[in-house]
Amino acid sequence: MEKITVVTPTKQYPILLEQSFDGLANAIKEQNLSGRKMCIIADENTDKLYREVVKKELQKVADTVFYHCFPAGEQHKNLETISNFYQFYQKNRFDRKTVIVALGGGVCGDMAGFSAATYLRGISFIQIPTTLLAQVDSSVGGKTGVDFCGAKNNIGAFYQPELVYINTSTLKTLPQKEFSAGMAEVIKYGCILSPQFFQYLQQQKQNILSMQHDVLSEMIKQCCLLKAEVVSKDEKENGLREILNFGHTIGHAIETISNFQLLHGECVGLGMLAVLELGKKRKEVTEQEQKEVQELLAYFHLPLCVNSVSKENIYQQMFLDKKVKQNKISFVLPKGIGEVYTTSEVSENEIRKAIDFVVKI
Repeated sequence: MEKITVVTPTKQYPILLEQSFDGLANAIKEQNLSGRKMCIIADENTDKLYREVVKKELQKVADTVFYHCFPAGEQHKNLETISNFYQFYQKNRFDRKTVIVALGGGVCGDMAGFSAATYLRGISFIQIPTTLLAQVDSSVGGKTGVDFCGAKNNIGAFYQPELVYINTSTLKTLPQKEFSAGMAEVIKYGCILSPQFFQYLQQQKQNILSMQHDVLSEMIKQCCLLKAEVVSKDEKENGLREILNFGHTIGHAIETISNFQLLHGECVGLGMLAVLELGKKRKEVTEQEQKEVQELLAYFHLPLCVNSVSKENIYQQMFLDKKVKQNKISFVLPKGIGEVYTTSEVSENEIRKAIDFVVKI
């Protein structure tokens, strides 16, 4: 078992990396969460795959185990689904000692976490991420929330889990498309924080794609370490943590305008390419650096352009982004590979040219 500790002003908690669910009951015991009602929240995909094995582990330490299943997909990441969660909690008389267990990908973790943050003004929750994207990114750091009226994650809360339990063997059941989407977030860490990690991905890409376990585990561990360090320094995105949004500003707009036909990670990859082009135009990224990122995204079968969305709609959608301040869009821009900076001083012409680079009509 690998253990990484996240330390924030509001909470300290472990990220545990395992190859099975066998250590889950013990991990819960160590966090002093035994003897409580526990509720597994899962979408219809993870419910079929993992509910029973996780339920068995929880029964070793819980008072009672409940489960609630919701329809899979980003289109269900809304307040209506959250309302269904609340009704289930109320019907089963969940109290402030009840523990919510998020079993699934990023959508599940975000919504289960948000429901925990807001039910009875905050109850405990555990993250059990089953997708690569959730394991390396969304399960760590306490961002929870839902989409609202065409704006991605516009309603939410910073609310840290009690524990993140990563069973890397769940990746064996992950569709190739979902695995690829997760790789966009993995590549992001190299682009923003570590040229060494980026080189590691280049060197190990064949082993990663063939799902060699030791390499995958090391890769996930490095991502969690990098994110934990950022979150520990800036829990609520008042500065440093903004760099984790690299590729997300344009990416979120593409994701929403495509009506979620593209996966989150696919859109983040496109957003990264767009800002790399912007950086190249500013002479802060070389053509070779841009090419290296492009080649790595392509190796993991991520799209390099999209042609089913309106450029104008993408541009307008960006003004609904959470990071807009005084009607100026905030961007995380690259300085080569391994370093980025945040700025709102990006002209409309620069933004439109960046969109042009990834949106082909």
